[in-house]
Amino acid sequence: MLIRLFNWVQGLFCCLALASLLFSCQSDKENAEVTPVKESVTLKVMTYNIWGARPEGIPDLQKIADVINRVKPDLVALQEVDVYTRRNGVNVHVARELAKLCGMGYFFARAMDYGGGEYGDAVLSRIPIKDAKAYTLSVVPEVGGEQRSVARITVEVGGEELYFVSTHFDHLSNEANRIRQAEEFSSLVRSFDKPVIVGADFNALPDSEPVRILRTQLVLGCRNNICGQPTFPTSNPNRVIDYIMYTGLEKLSVSNYEVPQWAYQASDHFPVIANFKYKPD
Repeated sequence: MLIRLFNWVQGLFCCLALASLLFSCQSDKENAEVTPVKESVTLKVMTYNIWGARPEGIPDLQKIADVINRVKPDLVALQEVDVYTRRNGVNVHVARELAKLCGMGYFFARAMDYGGGEYGDAVLSRIPIKDAKAYTLSVVPEVGGEQRSVARITVEVGGEELYFVSTHFDHLSNEANRIRQAEEFSSLVRSFDKPVIVGADFNALPDSEPVRILRTQLVLGCRNNICGQPTFPTSNPNRVIDYIMYTGLEKLSVSNYEVPQWAYQASDHFPVIANFKYKPD
């Protein structure tokens, strides 16, 4: 009887030990499988040529800020930005003033001296700017024209860094400067070590040679690669020359791309807006 009882108790302990071991293995397996997955981050981006924020004949900076504030973008690429010029006031830094009106940070990149001050491109950011750098784009000497700038900032999205860029290509009827600037800009983008979002007035149509060159490095934000909605001029919209482009297809995707037709008073260009999804590792 005692032997039977001993064997029964021994068997019970073995069963309990086996059950405990199986539960522990299952628990470890479940813990190993529950790996936190980082969700995609939504990013709203805008590009806007503000026509030099000309005070004569068009609304003031508040009107431009009203457009930006209505859209509520995270990042804005600005072109034709004056700093301390006679056109907008020798004490007026347009990028800084717009940043104040919109509650955003800013960075300005000088393209050239103009009207007693400077003229170039800028970015506004609702996300803290970690780093900023300016570059220049040249012109063909035989053609002449205006030197252009590139404003690049680094921001952190979903725990990872990306570059946001604003630029503006030459406007002359001769395409030589735009082709050169597209080549220089493409080379610049190729050297960048992070995903890039670009907002720009390229002064070039979607089927032009400058845009073809740009597309060797950048993806059109336009849906299905069709940029059909005119961005210029607001008085009689008939061409696409303003774009949002990007790199890093494994990280970035466009969920919406639009040209808001209601924004026709503050500049001769419509702004362009894109919603991105950023997928961190």
